[in-house]
Amino acid sequence: MGTYIIIGASHGIGAATADNLLAAGHHVINIARTVNAACENHVWDANSEEALPSIEGPISGIVYSPGSIVLKPFHRLSQEDFKADFQLNVMGAIKTIQAYLPNLKQNGGGSIVLYSTVAVQTGMGFHASIASSKGAIEGLTRSLAAELASQQIRVNAIAPSLTNTPLASGLLNSPEKIEAGGKRHPLGRIGESSDVANLTAFLLAPENTWITGQIIGVDGGMGSLKPA
Repeated sequence: MGTYIIIGASHGIGAATADNLLAAGHHVINIARTVNAACENHVWDANSEEALPSIEGPISGIVYSPGSIVLKPFHRLSQEDFKADFQLNVMGAIKTIQAYLPNLKQNGGGSIVLYSTVAVQTGMGFHASIASSKGAIEGLTRSLAAELASQQIRVNAIAPSLTNTPLASGLLNSPEKIEAGGKRHPLGRIGESSDVANLTAFLLAPENTWITGQIIGVDGGMGSLKPA
């Protein structure tokens, strides 16, 4: 069994991923502001300048799950909005990978999973800030996948559409909004944390070691299909 670090295993997709890994018998280290009682926990805020906690020994994988949803018309987005999204989504991921890459190398390889958004490849109004930072995540994913492949370290990203998580609660705070959001997707529903967590666990699994450098949509078909 392996040891996996999840930044943000307390809620949403990170918590659902932790559930999958724990059910399979793995050890999960949650690094977040809040605790997941089923995991080993270390407190760290992805928005802070503090160093990440030191973790000893080899690990099998890293998941960076913090994210943001700042949806505004471009003229209302401040430079601070862009900087805050980039700090959380991109710099937080970079700091995490730099901190724990030595642990993956001790393991002789492993898997890194990051998160993008359907809005990067599918132009959506009011998404300029989040799409900019998540676009950087896609570039980081491919670059690191190329650089680390010779060390058997795989790097992939998942690009979800609207998913029922605490982060999206403001967009899904009524049955009417949930129904309307579902109708925008070819499969007729919004995503659940488990939809994304299942693919995350698949990409982390040592049985799936011939997949790297991919941006995979978990989006109900929104990123590639036009409903009939």
